[in-house]
Amino acid sequence: MSSIKIETVVKQKNRMGECPTWEERENSLVYVDINSQKVCRWNSVTNEVQCASVDARVGSVALRKCGGYVIALGRKFAFLNWEDQVVTDISEVEQDKPNNRFNDGKVDPRGSFFAGTMAEETAPGVRARQQGALYTLFPDCGVVKQLEKVDISNGLDWSLDHRTFFYIDSLAYAVQAFDYDVRTGMIDCCSCRPVYKLEKEEAMPDGMCIDREGKLWVACIDGGRVIRIDPEAGKRIQTVKMPASRITSCCFGGKDYSEMYVTSAYDGLDRDALAKEPQAGEIFKITGLGVKGIPQNYFTG
Repeated sequence: MSSIKIETVVKQKNRMGECPTWEERENSLVYVDINSQKVCRWNSVTNEVQCASVDARVGSVALRKCGGYVIALGRKFAFLNWEDQVVTDISEVEQDKPNNRFNDGKVDPRGSFFAGTMAEETAPGVRARQQGALYTLFPDCGVVKQLEKVDISNGLDWSLDHRTFFYIDSLAYAVQAFDYDVRTGMIDCCSCRPVYKLEKEEAMPDGMCIDREGKLWVACIDGGRVIRIDPEAGKRIQTVKMPASRITSCCFGGKDYSEMYVTSAYDGLDRDALAKEPQAGEIFKITGLGVKGIPQNYFTG
């Protein structure tokens, strides 16, 4: 295995950096800062960061085939036109749960956008349980609820053969798998099975992505690491320790998808912790992993 190198690519600190997504057509990394209510784009050629402010906490962003992005903000699905930064609402969910918001999301192999919700904390460490759900925005802009009674809907991806949906509900401290039907875009909620239970030092699972060998990479928030999991064996096979504790998500990118981009957060750290973690909230690039990722799917609506 080649030597692993970790470097900062975005020094502009994020309160809650999340959902990194490589946009090949722009040679750029798109991501969100949830708590700053921003969608941002870092150009790997010019090193420039551009941000679009939105009117609610934005949990996730994905690429739209016709240009621009589909986003999940507040309790709404919306389109974001990058050129004029105009947001166009599509649909709202959970109008009976004003304390909920969307969190992580990703486009499936057939071009639909999956994103899940969670209850916000009402006090530090206090939140209503099982208030979230997982939804799919189809290309015709119809919305379907796939799962319910979720705590913190988080990382998600699909197996290389498109038959399995991998999913993280963070408070389960585990990666789970479901049967997935690529013809319909539906998951079988009765097929839930465990893939990997996190160890104590790995803390809580957050974002997730898959590599070209079918292995899963999971960001461990408060665990300061990204771990690689073999979903067939149900075992951790690699750990990459990061220079910040609040590691939130990861994706592959770069010209041949051999680079991994990792987001982090500084919200949730007190003054003493921040003094010990000067890189908290930065975005990192890992090279030398010896494995490549696959391109992101585009929302086709």
